[in-house]
Amino acid sequence: MAVRFGMVLLVVCASVSLRAEHPQATIANSQVTARLYLPQPDSGYYRGTRFDWSGVIYSLQCDGHEYFGEWQKSEDPYLHDRITGPVESYSVGPQQRSGETFLRIGVGVCDKAESSAKHPFRVVDHGQWKVKKGGNWIEMQHVVKHGETGYHYVKRLTLTSGLPELVIDHFLHNTGTVPIETQVYNHNFFVMDQQPTGPDFVVGFPFELTAERDLGGFGAVQGKNLVYLREIPAGDYMISTFRGFETDDVRHHGFSLENRKIKAGVRMATDRPLAKLQLWSPHTTICPEPFIDLKVEPGNADRWSIRYTFYTL
Repeated sequence: MAVRFGMVLLVVCASVSLRAEHPQATIANSQVTARLYLPQPDSGYYRGTRFDWSGVIYSLQCDGHEYFGEWQKSEDPYLHDRITGPVESYSVGPQQRSGETFLRIGVGVCDKAESSAKHPFRVVDHGQWKVKKGGNWIEMQHVVKHGETGYHYVKRLTLTSGLPELVIDHFLHNTGTVPIETQVYNHNFFVMDQQPTGPDFVVGFPFELTAERDLGGFGAVQGKNLVYLREIPAGDYMISTFRGFETDDVRHHGFSLENRKIKAGVRMATDRPLAKLQLWSPHTTICPEPFIDLKVEPGNADRWSIRYTFYTL
């Protein structure tokens, strides 16, 4: 027993040590505490090419509940989806490509890697990252130039004073000579108190929902809600795009996620209309994925915001 205990202790200590090696920061208000990994090319927790490196929340606690966390076991910082929290991914438009290289917002200049599907691309120019921080806010800035394309990108996370609320503000300035056209979605890797994905959860929307794929017996649409019929086993998942929203109605860009067992929930709303809605659910996380379209002309800038409100039932 002593040997076995020692092995377990060694594994736990190694895991804690690995986490401590990654640059991180904490912001808090009177109700919410959020812990983030910071963008860093050499020692960052996430160094892949799919997701924006900024705003990677690995823990957000409110009223005794945890809302984010690791949903898979991996120590590979270059794995394309080894990431946590309400992170975003930007598509690559034709204007952002130059030969075999391309510019991905929040990542840098990338090219195709000679490796497996888990590492399809690599970063060849990280650009310049800067981080500013206050008690209840943190701001990450990214500047990249690639041929005719370039940008100054700012993401600011604020825990609203006195409220159980997180606001993510975005600013994108096109510093190149061609338009930036992209579609961005937030993956929303919710991990609520480590609860498995199943019938205790319900996802609500402000419109009548229609699934565009078979839900595999794991879920069903009931009016404005997506309900879970049974627990999704490890190794399996449910995925579908959904319709029912109006693409010119900003009130339709939002959702709620509630767990009836732990009696906790979160609402998300933004200031841009939906372009596409998808939801992906494996055993360990629930991910409503709302998409928006962006087009920023040379010399111009755009702004948008996402608001999360945390509550108990």
